[in-house]
Amino acid sequence: MKTMTPLLALALALAAVCVGMATAAPPSLLTAEHGYTFAAYLDDFPSVTQMWSDVTVDRESIFARRLAVINAHNARYLAGHASWYMGVNLHTALTDSERASLRGLRPERNAHAGKHATPYVPRSASLADLPSHIDWRDHSPSITTAVKNQGQCGSCWSFATAETLESHYALATGKLQALSQQQVLETPNPQQCGGTGGCGGGTAQLAYDFMVDAWNGTLGSEWTYPYRSFFGQNFPPVSNSSAMKAPAAAITGYMQLPNNDAHALMDALVNAGPIAVSVDASVWHDYAGGVFNSCNQTNPDIDHAVVLMGAGNDPKYGPYWLIRNSWSPSFGENGYIRIARPATPSCGLDINPADGFGCKGGPKSIEVCGTCGILSDSCYPIPKI
Repeated sequence: MKTMTPLLALALALAAVCVGMATAAPPSLLTAEHGYTFAAYLDDFPSVTQMWSDVTVDRESIFARRLAVINAHNARYLAGHASWYMGVNLHTALTDSERASLRGLRPERNAHAGKHATPYVPRSASLADLPSHIDWRDHSPSITTAVKNQGQCGSCWSFATAETLESHYALATGKLQALSQQQVLETPNPQQCGGTGGCGGGTAQLAYDFMVDAWNGTLGSEWTYPYRSFFGQNFPPVSNSSAMKAPAAAITGYMQLPNNDAHALMDALVNAGPIAVSVDASVWHDYAGGVFNSCNQTNPDIDHAVVLMGAGNDPKYGPYWLIRNSWSPSFGENGYIRIARPATPSCGLDINPADGFGCKGGPKSIEVCGTCGILSDSCYPIPKI
């Protein structure tokens, strides 16, 4: 067999990362997707079958059931009874278990000491001293790479880790480049802090600590170490020497924000930059636009890692947080979701330790605050210049 050329390998890697982007725009909200067929869905999302882990599943039935939910919800939105609307995307015909596998965060508490963490102290006296609008996508020069697709792997934590570092390194140096999610994903996790590691879940804190200890604080670029786990496959951890051959960015550690503190999160967002945050994304999959406010606030289940990119005020639906996801640009608002940012955040109790807080010996439940638990756990890297 002929050896694959570097150019072909790179092309295939980029295809894996970007797979699933629709080649034709799906029906607009105004048509409410009535009369939209499964065949049309496959035409609009020709690579969606690569997201399906079981070819024996009746995808058309799942699609029909979800489309009915979308139509019913959007009727409420059009009647003025909801602040966000649904739409078809790469997740529409996924099974519940396939959807759950994409939310790979297993957040930890107490058991992982945060060896290279520095507690964040707000620079402002109160929320009233901070601007109500910030959107790091508007920064010039750009500090944001294109939205990507994690595929069938629960690698959200590795994407949040790499993408937050991309932005902070660009802010510090003026140089923006895509960093390797795959290198982050192969971070060893022998104590199962934050999950089983790899596609089984992890945390940004675990990755940043290992980055400093094993790789001299460095991370390679996506071009030299492309994403390979799109189909849910884990790979052996990269050796220290190979990981350090072509560093593209470096850190000295990371800032850990106080838990359940809206002032601290907004302060860090405004004064420092994008933040890696933990959320309950269990009911995000059908989101297409608007300001989302439908998470379970009584018993949120923190299960997903994303990047907080901004905050603002919708003229109709009020304050929101702007979040970058890793479910492809077909999700939400070009890969982003806005979630409600109430003046007085509500709190709930995460009572699912099997889904979260995964270090052995950790607490069985924990209080989490903010819409979808967004205030529960957040950090950002400290670039080494």
